[in-house]
Amino acid sequence: MRTQANAVVIGGGVIGASIAYHLAAAGVRDIVLVERDELASGSTSKAAGGVRAQFSDALNVLLGARSLEAFGRFREEVGHDIGLHRVGYLFLLSTPEDVASFEAGVRLQNSLGVPSRMLTPKEARTLSPLISTDGLLAAAFSPDDGHCTPEAVVHGYASAARALGARILRHTEVTGITVQGDTIRAVETTLGTICTDTVVCAAGAWSRAIGKMVGVDLPVEPLRRQIAVTAPVQGLPPGLPMTIDFSSTLYFHREGPGLLLGMSDPDERPGFATDTHDRWIPRLAAAMEHRAPSLLDLRRTGGWAGLYEVTPDHNALIGEATSVSRFLYATGFSGHGFLQGPAVGEVVRDLCLGRVPFVDVSPLNAGRFAADAPRPEANRV
Repeated sequence: MRTQANAVVIGGGVIGASIAYHLAAAGVRDIVLVERDELASGSTSKAAGGVRAQFSDALNVLLGARSLEAFGRFREEVGHDIGLHRVGYLFLLSTPEDVASFEAGVRLQNSLGVPSRMLTPKEARTLSPLISTDGLLAAAFSPDDGHCTPEAVVHGYASAARALGARILRHTEVTGITVQGDTIRAVETTLGTICTDTVVCAAGAWSRAIGKMVGVDLPVEPLRRQIAVTAPVQGLPPGLPMTIDFSSTLYFHREGPGLLLGMSDPDERPGFATDTHDRWIPRLAAAMEHRAPSLLDLRRTGGWAGLYEVTPDHNALIGEATSVSRFLYATGFSGHGFLQGPAVGEVVRDLCLGRVPFVDVSPLNAGRFAADAPRPEANRV
């Protein structure tokens, strides 16, 4: 194969599919999306599916809120049902420091149009009756948040992009990027050469290797995270919110008749392993015993492991390289990439087309670490 493209998008997860769709919908022809495996087979298909705008960083609030709007009209605009449940996100807070941080976050979110609010422990338990309020000081909640099906979002964007003329190459690995001087000339793949002068890296946990092909450092590390799914739970309220015990990072939401639950594991080390193990279960059980003891009686029926794409400040890398012409990137979302996918697709489309995006993402450029200007996000799960 030897073909020509106006732009090549590397990565067939939610970020890459959203970018391809938004470019094609803007009238850009000859868009090629390259995915080494199946669409959504990387981090996206392993995500918990949460969507929210409750962040401590204004950029993340705006990206999350914009994406929530897009998820809300996804069926009408893109033509796919994504199983959206607007049941809210409920953060449970057990320390004075966390309460103060979330109070500041709610003020910021409200100033940007997000209807989040602080709750008492009693109000939190009314929304999420599986929890214990022992030691709970307060909670933060936004009714606009919720969860949906990650794979459905990717396949919706991909189908719509194809209908608009984009080409999607599955089971095609990028093996190199040809640069002449400071200008990209082609992307080399296992299927052949794609001549282009514009490349967008949306390769998630694998982005660092793509950046190296053009001499751009994308400081992204892969980190395994695990999820468990339970047997059916009697009496689950239909509006059960995504519930997060912020101190332990234990979280759960409805998954069919049962629950999907997970938490971070401080013993995990960076790497590409995605096999499951039970070393995290004792810590998970301890968190459940403290915050939601009824969960201990539930039977696990399955689960999986996937990769977070983590940066040093746990915030995304979005921008365009200055050392080589027309190398753009959107990666390193550190756990909130799926929920920001629609908005990031808009932003990268505008960067590609020389337009001014709806939000200034320049503080998220990859050079911020060399400039000693990290942008940390506090509301991490």
